[in-house]
Amino acid sequence: MNEVPAGAHGAGATDAPLRGVTVELYDTTLRDGTQGQGVSFTSDDKVAIARRLDSFGIDLIEGGWPGSNPRDVAFFERMIDVPLERATLASFGSTRRKGIPPEDDGNLLALLRARTPVVTLFGKSWTLHVIEALGASLDENLRMIEESVAYCREQGVRVIYDAEHFFDGWRADAEYALETLAAAARGGAERLVLCDTNGGALPAQIAAGVRETRTRWDVIVGVHTHNDAGLAVANALAGIEAGARHVQGTIGGYGERCGNADLLTVLGTLVLKLGAVQPQALTALTALSRFVDDRANLVSNPRTPYVGEAAFAHKGGIHVSAVNKRPETYEHVPPETVGNVRRVLLSDLSGRANVVAKATELGDGGLAEGAGELVGRLKELEHLGFAFEGAEASFQLVARKARGEHRPFFTLHGYTVVIDKRDGDVAPRCEASVRVQVGDAFEHTAADGDGPVNALDRALRKALEGFYPTLAELRLTDYKVRVLGGPDSGTASIVRVVVETTDGRRIWGTVGAQENIIDASYQALLDAIDSKLHADGVPPAGGAHDVDAVGAPTDVMPTARR
Repeated sequence: MNEVPAGAHGAGATDAPLRGVTVELYDTTLRDGTQGQGVSFTSDDKVAIARRLDSFGIDLIEGGWPGSNPRDVAFFERMIDVPLERATLASFGSTRRKGIPPEDDGNLLALLRARTPVVTLFGKSWTLHVIEALGASLDENLRMIEESVAYCREQGVRVIYDAEHFFDGWRADAEYALETLAAAARGGAERLVLCDTNGGALPAQIAAGVRETRTRWDVIVGVHTHNDAGLAVANALAGIEAGARHVQGTIGGYGERCGNADLLTVLGTLVLKLGAVQPQALTALTALSRFVDDRANLVSNPRTPYVGEAAFAHKGGIHVSAVNKRPETYEHVPPETVGNVRRVLLSDLSGRANVVAKATELGDGGLAEGAGELVGRLKELEHLGFAFEGAEASFQLVARKARGEHRPFFTLHGYTVVIDKRDGDVAPRCEASVRVQVGDAFEHTAADGDGPVNALDRALRKALEGFYPTLAELRLTDYKVRVLGGPDSGTASIVRVVVETTDGRRIWGTVGAQENIIDASYQALLDAIDSKLHADGVPPAGGAHDVDAVGAPTDVMPTARR
């Protein structure tokens, strides 16, 4: 069981208003989460995520709406043969349609065919929706709710009732909104979930609604909140503090419009701030978040509380110096409690403490020597457009040069990039040629590519692989470009290129910055190759000329080569 970890620091660790309480976690990433812009899962993705949520310890997994699309039907068919150790699978759908008996309603029958132990039904709580959207009378809506819940219970499944638009309905007509809950309770619902479907409620309103509901029925109350006012997590926590013991949300806050409550943020705060006792392992939070992001083929939000890459990242020199002495000076909880790590960022805001901390992080004690001079060089390069936050390999190369320890593996004497587009061509033809020297040997090589940077990358490696065979392992996994110029710079703006490279064993980032995007890319590619050869322990080539990590001779400032 997760309690407030020993050594946890920050506000709330000792207040613990929910000490000893356990909250049921209901994940709707596979249904509500997929309604978010840019979020899509295949059936394979959904099965893999369900397995991972189960191993993490989620109580209930909402797999989808089997009456709405073939993919969800296929998912539930596959899940029949997938054993879940802890979690219970739920299917989701609406109450019966107006004028249709429950036993003849196609949506309810599809839910039952999914063969899930739990069915989650949603119904209308807001008079506006009942009259305008459903075109039903208020009494008919109450019958639709009660009869649908009762029918599913008669078929032997458990029912969770989601009161859609409950808080909007409560503000418009509180007694009717509560009558809809009474109808679900009479039908046999075992959870009454109050939904802030439009995401516009405030924490005090959520708390008041939960307290009122709890006084009327002896049923577990839940909350389902959306983030349209930026309050989804705050609203979920307000509901829990008011007595809700079931909370719905998604991993990463995925969901329609601005998303749902991020279930991982809710969980972290429940345990670390409010003292709840949960069976889920907090140390797995970060890994679970990134697993779901990977399956969604989306870049993880670095600023996500607890689990984002920036959640425990420090840039300012004063901050880093303080964190080195006492982490709680700028961290509300230890990063390791949620499976995350502390990151020290290097920039023109860095001080000596940043370099010393980065030396410890990278296991390179030599970085701490001459840290003051290195900080000066980093600030100079940042001013020219370089950024080392995602390019630590380039930072290490700068440091080795600043200490006089760098020995070059080759000299690039020049390159040519040709882009040829003619009438009738489907795409332009891109070719790059390079001239390199390794020791006393010279190599002049050309290669085609899908674009100028790809052609240059291929030509460089083609020229060097004969001397350094391990370069064949290199693969570019990411390529980012940012234009840094001001409003009057136009096409002469400085361009920063960050390249991420892997050899199958490690991943590293390098950076280049120039007015010429090809030259900036060339700088980043050179650093990537240098980092690989240095990590492999390859001896430097005799007779090669040393170049700066930014691609220029060490005695001159970098300039664009066109």
